Amino acid sequence: MTDASPAPRWPGSVALVLASSTGGVGQHVRSVARGLTEAGAAVLVCGPAATQDQFDFTGAGARFTPVEIPASPTPGDARAVTALRRALTQTPVDVVHAHGLRAGLVAALARPAAPLVVTWHNAVLAGGLRGTVSRLVERVVARSVRVALGASADLVERAAALGATDARLAPVAAPALPAPRRRRAAVRAEFGVTGDRPLILSVGRLHPQKRYDVLIDAAARWRTRTPAPAVVIAGSGPAYLPLAARISAARAPVTLLGHRTDVADLLAGADLAVVTSDWEARQLFAQEALRAGVPLVATAVGGLPELVGDAAVLVPPGDVDAVDAAVRELLDDAPRRAELSRRGAARAATWPTEADTVAALAALYAELTPQHSTGNR
Repeated sequence: MTDASPAPRWPGSVALVLASSTGGVGQHVRSVARGLTEAGAAVLVCGPAATQDQFDFTGAGARFTPVEIPASPTPGDARAVTALRRALTQTPVDVVHAHGLRAGLVAALARPAAPLVVTWHNAVLAGGLRGTVSRLVERVVARSVRVALGASADLVERAAALGATDARLAPVAAPALPAPRRRRAAVRAEFGVTGDRPLILSVGRLHPQKRYDVLIDAAARWRTRTPAPAVVIAGSGPAYLPLAARISAARAPVTLLGHRTDVADLLAGADLAVVTSDWEARQLFAQEALRAGVPLVATAVGGLPELVGDAAVLVPPGDVDAVDAAVRELLDDAPRRAELSRRGAARAATWPTEADTVAALAALYAELTPQHSTGNR
């Protein structure tokens, strides 16, 4: 698909609600805010002040009102509900669209007069008390929404099983990356990679769900290869210190880069991309890697198999041996890497684009607000 077709015009107003985010959800909300604004909508974004600082929703044409919704439930949720209710009173909207369960719960408790849409971006993986609470939140949200959207088919099934009367698939398109600003050799030189030494890249939030411990343990085994691959992980998050300690203890050739804004450059310098998550819907980095023609090794979880098809090497989650073997085989097989590069680019061309995503949402909002007519711009 291409971005050639303009999004249908929807002259209504929508509040996009999100909780604390440093990655995919925030990027998606910014993309949607920009696209809807261009399609004629009035967009209000409600979320933590830090998300505005990172994603600049106002720069995308939206208004922004701070509503501090942390990543995990806290007693402060009552203040978030009050703040969101106040924001929606001061700026009435036609639709409220919350992204993620945390934002969905706050939006549901705020009881907006407008129809509530919630997108499920992630599965509940936690166990124990936290998992029990999260599953309760899922049920409350599912039974409170007019429409539940799932970023992958398993999330749609989950929302329906929890009581959502209308659950639909809404694939999340990765925002298009800019063209690389540096040459491949310059990117590799930053990490001391010269000659035919491989550079392996992963990008994502440093969170236990991403299972970077698996990648680190596999990388520790690659020290004995000649030449030994260099592994770089771009992203920030709560798992930084334990991951850094694991890298040191295993003497793994892995560098934690922190938050980066030059993913296009990093992909230009990479030989392989690796995703080791326990679960993903349509992970943005996996999309970026295939679009850039970088061969991908990824776990066969959530929506990833449907996303990549036969254009990536899929391995079981939590399996160090499988990651190790898949990476070794690709490093030793240049024709196979070239074939995956071609397949990846072809597969990416079939995915919904940002414009397709915005068009689908505009059509949904129009369905929920028959007082507004739609038409092509």
